[in-house]
Amino acid sequence: MSKTNGPVSLIRGALVTLFWLACSTTPVIADPVVRTLNGTVVGVKDAQVSVFKGIPYAAPPIGPLRWREPQPAEAWDKRRATAFGPACIQPVSAAQDAAFGPIGAQSEDCLTLNVWTPAPEPDAGLPVMVWIHGGGFVSGSGSLPAYDGSALAQQGAVIVTLNYRLGPLGFFAHPALDEAAPGGAVNFGLLDLIAALQWVRDNVGAFGGDPGNVTIMGESAGAQSVLALFASPLAEGLFHRGISQSPYGIPSHSQAEARAAGIEVAKALDLGGETASEAMLRGVPAAAFATLSGRSRSLAPSLVYGDAVLPAPILDLFEQGQSAALPLIIGNNSNEASVAELFGLDPASLVEKLSVAKIAVHLLYPEATDETDLARQAVRDAVFGAFGKRIADLHSRRAQTWRYYFSYLPEQQQGIEPGVPHGGEIAFVLGTLGKTPAYQAIHTPTDDQVAERVGAYWLAFARTGRPEPAGEPQWLPSTVRDSQTMEFSYQPELRERFHDRRLNILIGVIRIASIVTRIP
Repeated sequence: MSKTNGPVSLIRGALVTLFWLACSTTPVIADPVVRTLNGTVVGVKDAQVSVFKGIPYAAPPIGPLRWREPQPAEAWDKRRATAFGPACIQPVSAAQDAAFGPIGAQSEDCLTLNVWTPAPEPDAGLPVMVWIHGGGFVSGSGSLPAYDGSALAQQGAVIVTLNYRLGPLGFFAHPALDEAAPGGAVNFGLLDLIAALQWVRDNVGAFGGDPGNVTIMGESAGAQSVLALFASPLAEGLFHRGISQSPYGIPSHSQAEARAAGIEVAKALDLGGETASEAMLRGVPAAAFATLSGRSRSLAPSLVYGDAVLPAPILDLFEQGQSAALPLIIGNNSNEASVAELFGLDPASLVEKLSVAKIAVHLLYPEATDETDLARQAVRDAVFGAFGKRIADLHSRRAQTWRYYFSYLPEQQQGIEPGVPHGGEIAFVLGTLGKTPAYQAIHTPTDDQVAERVGAYWLAFARTGRPEPAGEPQWLPSTVRDSQTMEFSYQPELRERFHDRRLNILIGVIRIASIVTRIP
């Protein structure tokens, strides 16, 4: 070695030694490990929370388990829970991808859930919030970026998101299945939700959650699911309060209607329609069910009544006082009509039907700027607002019920969009403005502050059963006689009898359950 290179080599060697010494003294963050009843799961540490992804809560519903009640998942020794499971089979939706994030891989083997927890320690006693995704019972996944549970988990809750069977694989009837299992299930997707809640009851304590303090929450079809679980005798005792965001008053299907749709599905698959056998139906590749189109073949966006999980339509069960006597938050957004086309609704046709019912629609909406705005408001109130108020009024006789109206638009959309679209509140509730494609590039510090305040109400409700975060305006429960609605705009503001005149007219005169139907 030359005299010139000697000192350089010594310095290089000293730096390498110092580097390895520094590495050896840097604490290594161990992967979080939790033991469930099925076996150990190993997650990942993400900021202040531990995340466990793709945990099976039931056996794969494939082969002979297609169109069967969910069965227990097999046990395992140690399982890496670091990647989301595939979404359930569904059509590709560019609109959904743009709004909530890409759906990713799909499979019939999709009954998995995900857990975010700030303290993966047994008996930490944290409130549990279970998110049920929307998508008209034909699309969606618990792994979409908009549903990330990190923000709420960082504030001291255990967040669970999940997948459930969709479309004809999740909600299906056919004479061949009736023959094989008389009186069997039709709402397999709802049975999946019940199985997931049973998993939560049995396992969430190991993740730091309190199995005696579980809040179910969901939007659109997820909101319908929340109400269905309140009404289902099979879900009794599995949760303790609920949040229903934008449920809709589109009637459920009878089993006869579901069977007719199933026959049309069998025809579309070239199986002979009504004569298709059980073996033929179970032998169809799962992906084929995602390619079906046509209203006669689809039950979306409604459930089916008449099986064990949903004995009667949701509204009927609430009217009969058969909903679980548990605290409920329910409400809708200012521009729910944004989803009209996806629901098969024609706003202009709906206004015409309301007029036929002798309703002076224009008198109900004196602030409407034109016919388009009138139709937009009429759809919002007839399909969402009136149904939500009717449910709230009925349920308030059994348990405390809080109503809301979400009208805050992100700053860059104010003056441009006519109101908050269907699903537009989700990123504010879950604190995912920075992860939701629709808002990722446009949200401002002011938007983030509004999201923190809204999320605080939801989190307080999950903790105590009352939406009363410290330092925020009081949100009073609503009853028929004392109607209260919290409007979430820039500032939360409690309003008395908000929109009640027209909502009550729609409830009492139009009978939305029979008038608001899907347009062929």
